[in-house]
Amino acid sequence: MSYTDIYYEKSENPVFCYRSALCVYEETMQSGVLISSGYNAGGYVLNTLKNCPSRLDRYAFSEPSAFNIELDGQSIDHGLEFVDFCENRTDDGSIKAVLTLDSTLKPVRLKIHTLIDGTHMFSRYIEIENLSDRPMNLSRLCVLSGGLESMKKAELTNCRDIRKYYSLGYFDRDGWGREGEFSWQDLNPCMTSVDFRFGRDRFRHPLLFLRNNVTGTFFFSQIEWTAGCRYSVDYRTDSENNNTSVSLKAEIISHKPLTVIEGGETFVTPTVHMGVVSGDLDDAVNEMHAHIRKSVLCEKEADPTACLVGAGMGAEHDMSVQTTKEYIDQMAEMGAEVFIIDAGWVCPPDKEMQWGDYNGINVQNDDRYPNGLKELSDYCREKGMRFALWVDIEKLGKFSPVYKEHPEWRAENIFGEKSHSLLDLSKPDAAAWAEEELARIIEEYNVELLRVDHNISYREYFTVRDGECLSVKHFNAIHRIYDNLHKRFPKVIFENCAGGGGRTDLAMMKSFNHTWVSDWQKVPHSVMITNGMTMALPPERVDRLFAGMGCHTVGSLHAHMRNVMLTHMSLNVIAPTDVRINSDQMNFVRHSVNVYKNFIRPFLPTSKIYHHTPDVAKSLDDGFCSLEVASDDRTKAAVALFTLTMPKDNRFTVIPKGINSSYDYKVTFDNSGDIITLSGYEIITKGITALIPSALHSELVLIEAIK
Repeated sequence: MSYTDIYYEKSENPVFCYRSALCVYEETMQSGVLISSGYNAGGYVLNTLKNCPSRLDRYAFSEPSAFNIELDGQSIDHGLEFVDFCENRTDDGSIKAVLTLDSTLKPVRLKIHTLIDGTHMFSRYIEIENLSDRPMNLSRLCVLSGGLESMKKAELTNCRDIRKYYSLGYFDRDGWGREGEFSWQDLNPCMTSVDFRFGRDRFRHPLLFLRNNVTGTFFFSQIEWTAGCRYSVDYRTDSENNNTSVSLKAEIISHKPLTVIEGGETFVTPTVHMGVVSGDLDDAVNEMHAHIRKSVLCEKEADPTACLVGAGMGAEHDMSVQTTKEYIDQMAEMGAEVFIIDAGWVCPPDKEMQWGDYNGINVQNDDRYPNGLKELSDYCREKGMRFALWVDIEKLGKFSPVYKEHPEWRAENIFGEKSHSLLDLSKPDAAAWAEEELARIIEEYNVELLRVDHNISYREYFTVRDGECLSVKHFNAIHRIYDNLHKRFPKVIFENCAGGGGRTDLAMMKSFNHTWVSDWQKVPHSVMITNGMTMALPPERVDRLFAGMGCHTVGSLHAHMRNVMLTHMSLNVIAPTDVRINSDQMNFVRHSVNVYKNFIRPFLPTSKIYHHTPDVAKSLDDGFCSLEVASDDRTKAAVALFTLTMPKDNRFTVIPKGINSSYDYKVTFDNSGDIITLSGYEIITKGITALIPSALHSELVLIEAIK
């Protein structure tokens, strides 16, 4: 679907109705307040019955405002005057609208920006212009808030348990190594908040699903922000008849004030993406991915279609020239297309594991590389691979000259203590140095891919100076740096990494081609991470690693490989340099890489993805997980099936979703190579059954239409 339209009703109480495909979101101005008047997942405007509009009752919500902004302790959600509303249709059919409002309480002008693009999701951000000559403290910021919907229970269900009406879905864990572990929770009749980064660790992606179990409506949202944020869902019930109302807040949080807006300055808020569908979780996920691909991760320089197979080695290995060359040979034999020298390349010999202390040096160690890195980059290209380097530019090691020369560049916490290593990029000089260092690394070492890491505790994100929390300024500087670098080096691939999946949000991803989502590679949790993070991001943007990081200690070779085959594939070594490579291993790896390159990768950047077992707790209890990617035209699909620990059975049936019932398909079981022919109707009515021999094993099923 690609329909877009904005219904703007000019009246004493103007109406702004945003329609994108079948997603409808409506706002009204009432007595100086911009109110969220409700959503519809069937394409109906809320005044379809002209004299009986189905807009939300503003009195059903304690804060019906479509946003919450507080400046110098004064809420400016109310006392607003309409100034202007304009819209602009772009070449791709998207509509960008701007609603301008003036506050009568503070000398402030607000511009409410909304983008609709033909998917079931829209984007919203706000410009806050300080019209005075004095600074203002921004202490509260909900970019999108207000009512979602109300239900009259008696009209819809006989269920008396109001806790079963709604389910809230998000990533349960916030710590390292457990990213993307998705679960559903019953929504209790109270205020429920889910925090990201501020007050919680940084490894929870800012994503939320709200499922109406009575009507089948799905609300879904992402906050495009790299620091502290929060979703709050207020579920209210009428104690007499169990009528309900639900509202949502998507909020930026940190120490207060969030930032200071100087006189004459305009502050641009982070963006919130919001959608609604009538369907299931995968309908919501695929609409989200369509929106992300079209309107968020859409820079020409960040072309996802390459999906080059990455490989590399770092500090866990001897990083000598000879060892590196031997690993380049091994990766080339596997089928890798990019070779990355990871953390440790700036360290002296035998000091690789101390790479943190050498961070910020950012120049090759001459004792390690007597002929320079050019010897290895040339060797890499001779083997048909691109050359790549790792860097963690925001962390300064104690041996770095910058650490000693610029102590004022290091961040400071609320106790006035200097960070051990975090570079405070809210300082323009520090930000300029970081950007030029990255540019120098790219140019001096002829880098074709730059892997950007970030190994900092979330507690250090919230730098404080002169009473102002600087996380907003710090991260805005980070986003500017990588946006600038992308424009300066349009042919360089930028790969994001933050101790694994510590910064996978859409604000960070705008300037990156793809991202690591975790450093945890051991099954079963590595499978759960892949399952969850491919909800948050399109699969071609999600880096998953085969071999390395201890995965060889648990599970089968097949499970390790299938865990990366429906995503952006990365490879690691399967044998040290002084051990002969097992030909059975190598043949399986080569075969799998070829399947990825020739069958899966061609349709992956436009694929739909289906999570047959989305809930982590249930999957672990059942001992089974399955994930599917399918071409948009439903001619090809790949289904990965995994046994987890203590599976209840070894026979598993999956009903693929990316299938056309009128086609006939060739179905290949990759473990055995067996091929059968099934009609699409047979597949979607009876499913495909696979036998998986043991725990922590897998099967890959390839499905291709017969033309």
